[in-house]
Amino acid sequence: MSAAAAVLTGNSAEAVPRQLTVTATGAQLLTVAERLSRAGDTVKAKAILAALAADPNSDIRNEARFRTAKLLVAEGQMSRAALLLRQVIDERPEAVPVRLELAGLLDRMGDKDGAWRQVRAAQALGLPPDAARIVDRYSEALRAQRPFGASLEIALAPDSNINHATRSDTLGTVLGDFTIDPNAKAKSGMGLALNAQAYRRLPLGEDATLLVRMTGFGNLYRHKEYNDVAADVAAGPELILGRTRLQAELGLTQRWFGQKRYMRSTRLGAIVSHPLGHRTLLRITGSAALVDNQLNDLEDGKSFSGQLSAEHALSATTGIAATFGMDRASLRDPGYSTTGWRAGLTGWRDFGRVTLSAGAELGRLHADERLLLFPDKREDRSFRLSLGATFRQLQFRGFAPVARFSIERNRSSIAFYDYRRTRTELGFVRAF
Repeated sequence: MSAAAAVLTGNSAEAVPRQLTVTATGAQLLTVAERLSRAGDTVKAKAILAALAADPNSDIRNEARFRTAKLLVAEGQMSRAALLLRQVIDERPEAVPVRLELAGLLDRMGDKDGAWRQVRAAQALGLPPDAARIVDRYSEALRAQRPFGASLEIALAPDSNINHATRSDTLGTVLGDFTIDPNAKAKSGMGLALNAQAYRRLPLGEDATLLVRMTGFGNLYRHKEYNDVAADVAAGPELILGRTRLQAELGLTQRWFGQKRYMRSTRLGAIVSHPLGHRTLLRITGSAALVDNQLNDLEDGKSFSGQLSAEHALSATTGIAATFGMDRASLRDPGYSTTGWRAGLTGWRDFGRVTLSAGAELGRLHADERLLLFPDKREDRSFRLSLGATFRQLQFRGFAPVARFSIERNRSSIAFYDYRRTRTELGFVRAF
């Protein structure tokens, strides 16, 4: 057992200075910190725990982090507490009480998905029956409690095709081959990728809240004509029905491309989340929208989308998610009206304080009719591969570096929609 020393200085009866060294084990100092905390002296308690957080004994070190996190939660410093709990889990993935503490904290911070993920990881450890029943009751009791919050992600994003355009020199039409203007062909560039969200919850009852949120994203480039920016505002109820969570919302989205208004849509959407067993979460989403294309009236109309996804914890440190979705665009011109599907598989694994992820997605799309200018109807086949890594050991003020790489290919019967794309993102995300 490692030991820590406290040095006290005093005067003897002969006024001769002397030094008294008191040695205590890490376990004894944890006891002292606990007594100070109960007495309300959290400043001294946290000072002792901070020293023990560097103890060479991992049991002492992680217990100190865990107790410090609980003190920080009591003070309202939730982000700092979540970071400490995440550090413990990185070293001890099997620490069920810590995972449950983090799950409850993420739930209070409004991160429902993160909370459920920690609960499923705890259940994937193969708990004894008594502990499993406790975790089941805990998972059923998860509630979104934090009334407001916000998140931000920022990254540098080198991209080989910032405008999703073809590299072909010509475009086949019923009138012959047309030469594609160089400005309409694929462009590469270094961009700044931004994602932000802010939300507010208002209570409606014991198991219901009204969620109001604003979301935005932007891909910004030196050549402003390729900037892609969108803003979304939505509001709707969140309901807890037994083990099922239901969210419904009415939303408005405005998108700009090249500094010009590109598309506006008004939608009605819903999300249903339900656990299947102990390790799997099933999620069904659906939406219907009225679309106003502000550059081309022939692309005005209605759009519908639905997706089924299942997330499964293979172990406390490994998980997979499978998705299948369908999209329908019923627009003014049948040549622009399309039906498509997509299917994907994603996996992730924690290696200490590094999380690696990989994913693959396939898709098909076809148009109702051909556009008058083209000899064939649009038929697309697409695939996308992605890799990512988050490095929590390098965190700064609650953010950790993240690196992502993706390859995208869309094969189309219309050259204008046929493109390749590789993209890298180097940025910062929340570390827990």
